[in-house]
Amino acid sequence: MRIIISPAKKMNVDTDSFAVEALPRFLTDTERLKEAMRAMSGQGLQTLWRCNDAIARQNVERLWNMDLRRSLTPAILSYEGIQYQYMAPRVMEAGQLDYLREHLRILSGFYGLLRPFDGVTPYRLEMQARLSVDGAKDLYAFWGNRLAEELSAETDRVLNLASKEYSRSVEPHLPPHVRFLTCTFGEWKDGKVIEKGTMCKMARGQMVRWLAENRIERTEDIRAFSDLEYRFAPDISDKDHFVFIKKGR
Repeated sequence: MRIIISPAKKMNVDTDSFAVEALPRFLTDTERLKEAMRAMSGQGLQTLWRCNDAIARQNVERLWNMDLRRSLTPAILSYEGIQYQYMAPRVMEAGQLDYLREHLRILSGFYGLLRPFDGVTPYRLEMQARLSVDGAKDLYAFWGNRLAEELSAETDRVLNLASKEYSRSVEPHLPPHVRFLTCTFGEWKDGKVIEKGTMCKMARGQMVRWLAENRIERTEDIRAFSDLEYRFAPDISDKDHFVFIKKGR
C-alpha cells in the first residue's frame, strides 16, 4: 500500500533533525520547471503563484538562489501545513518513521512524487498552476502518467489522502489492477455530507499518524480509524470510498 498526500504552501528549512536519504526521483524534470520559471518576469511569476507582493518577492529570491542538490530538508519536515502539524513526524518513533519511509508519498507540482526523506528546498508551485513547459499547457500535462506509473510500480493499492487538485495528477492514469481508495472526512448538514477544509487537513494528517502508529497494512483495517471524533460510516461508503463522519454532527 502507498499513501498519497498533498504538499503545503508554507515551507521551512531543517537540515539538522533528520538526514536526507536521497534526491527526488524526478529531479531532472524539476530542473526544467525551475528554468522555465526563471525565464518569466516577476509579474508573470506572481500571476502564476497567485500570491501577494511579499510572498512573490520571497519566492523570486528563493528561485534565483535555488540549489536543488545542497542544503536540503527531508520532504516530511519541509512542509508546515496543518496536515503536517497533525502528522507530527518530528516526535514519531523510529518504527513509525520506517512505516512512512515505505508507505508515504507526497505529490508535488514542482517535484512530482516525493518519498518522505527525499531532500527538497523551499519552492512555490501548485499542481494546478498553468505553467507551460515543453509544449505541455499545464503541470497535469507536464507530469502526464509518470507519477501514476511510479506508484503502480511500487504497489497495487493507493490510499488517497490528497486533495482533488493533487489526486487528479494520479488517479486517471493508474492501470485497472491498482485499487484507488479515497477517504472523505465530513459531517452532516441539511442531509448532505460536507467537508470543511481545515478539519479535512487535520484528519488527513492524523490518519497518517494513526496508520504509522498501528502499522496498518490492510486497507480494510483503515475503517477502524476513530481519532478527532471521526467514525467510519459504512452505510455511505463503498469499497473504493471510505467516508468518516464527525461524531455528533
